[in-house]
Amino acid sequence: MKTESKIPEARKWFLKGLRDGIPIAAGYFAVSFALGITARNAGLTWYQATIASLLCNASAGEYAGFEVIASHGSYITMALITAIISARYMLMSVTLSQKLSPEVNTPQRLFVGFWVTDEIFGASSTVPGKLNPHYNYGLAICSLSFWALGTCLGVVLGNILPANVVTALGVLLYGMFLAIIMPEGRKNKKVGVIIIISMAVSFAFSRLPYISDLSEGTRIIIITLLIAGAAAFIFPVEEKPESADSGGEDEI
Repeated sequence: MKTESKIPEARKWFLKGLRDGIPIAAGYFAVSFALGITARNAGLTWYQATIASLLCNASAGEYAGFEVIASHGSYITMALITAIISARYMLMSVTLSQKLSPEVNTPQRLFVGFWVTDEIFGASSTVPGKLNPHYNYGLAICSLSFWALGTCLGVVLGNILPANVVTALGVLLYGMFLAIIMPEGRKNKKVGVIIIISMAVSFAFSRLPYISDLSEGTRIIIITLLIAGAAAFIFPVEEKPESADSGGEDEI
């Protein structure tokens, strides 16, 4: 009976993830369309590029992989470059693992970690209390399906759209990400201050000598460690004991 009572709750979280993933999907579709053009220029077919987008959920890492293919680089080179650029997702996965209930099994945790992207991480982090993995599944299935679809259409349609139009569509992704973090910043002044500091430091790192020469993924890792570490030290979060009845799950 306990398992049966959890099925409707898991379904509700999954459907909520699907709904919340719609704006992410719109942004991903625009960006991945441009990525598909890159894949076509590298010599990939539509199904090869689509499979690549289904297995690699990092835009910068996937773009770097296509560039390695275009330059006839080795598999080792591709693996190293992709790992370095996408290293920040390890930090995000560790963070989300702390929001999961101890009852969540290893396969479920692996799926949550595999489907981590910047935007999915941002949306999952704003869930109050413990994170139900089915919410993460809904986010991922909705948004990453359009990521793969956009890549496919980018290969098929090629360079029909002007480059400036594709670039303009990519701006939607940044607007969508702001829509995720700003409500939390308005509710919590400390979070709002941290968001502003993060933006300022990110801008400074993109202009400072030597640091600006680092890859975007490496700069994000450095900024994350510095600001998240300082925020955790200055504003420690006191964990509240969970009631045995609720099992750590919040109402939707």
